[in-house]
Amino acid sequence: MPRTGSSPFAFPDFRGATRRLILINLAAYFVLLVVWFASPFQAARIGALLMFDPFSFVHHGWLWQPFTYSFVHSGILGTLFELLSLWFLAGFLESFHNANWVTGLYAASVLGTAAAALALYAMSSTLSPRLLGAPIPLYGCFGGIFGLLAAIGLLYGDVQFMLFPLPIGIKARYLVVIYALIAIAMLFGQERMYAFSQLGGALAGLVFVRMAPRQGISFMLSESWYGMRNRYYRWKRRRAARKFEVYMRRQGRTVRFDGQGHRLDDDPDDKKRWN
Repeated sequence: MPRTGSSPFAFPDFRGATRRLILINLAAYFVLLVVWFASPFQAARIGALLMFDPFSFVHHGWLWQPFTYSFVHSGILGTLFELLSLWFLAGFLESFHNANWVTGLYAASVLGTAAAALALYAMSSTLSPRLLGAPIPLYGCFGGIFGLLAAIGLLYGDVQFMLFPLPIGIKARYLVVIYALIAIAMLFGQERMYAFSQLGGALAGLVFVRMAPRQGISFMLSESWYGMRNRYYRWKRRRAARKFEVYMRRQGRTVRFDGQGHRLDDDPDDKKRWN
């Protein structure tokens, strides 16, 4: 388990959720790259379908975009920086938490980024179009990365990271503050939707850390599913008990069941109870 003190610039193990996220993003990047070499027009068309455009999401019903935009990457250097950051941050968190928790945190941050962009679009449509600035479709996993960084700053704020390529260490909480201040400053520029969305991803990551179970979203969903299934079975048992009470009254006998469908006068030593 990594230390919570000074940490050198070293990438964590390439495993679990970290490996899956990196490989999925790499596969999506190279698929679009191959399509671009075959037909730049088709690649641009596919990219437009996958990137998150609030206008298309609202008016054309492209509901898949909040889930697919993070797999669209542009440029080898930008993609390399994003995936290295994803490897470092997700791998660090996976040293302390399980893979489901890390995957849930990343997914919540990605969806929170899209939700923030949608909220800004709604406000610009209602109040003033100048709020949105230049319309820029969202793509890349920057929102998910900022959510991971915000989670590290909240949970492990004293961990020191190296400011690559400078040999300077900085605590995680201060690094989060610096990124947040940069995003806030960008709100006054032309890419305010990008900056506002990035802040939304960080906020979604913080909310996930505070509210999600330690085992992750999948564990919570599975527990909810089993809970609903058990409630359904208990309801069936209670209904069967009521039907059995009615049937036994017609036979001239009286039986009683509790609220859970268990027979109250069920005596295993009473061999004549069915006579």
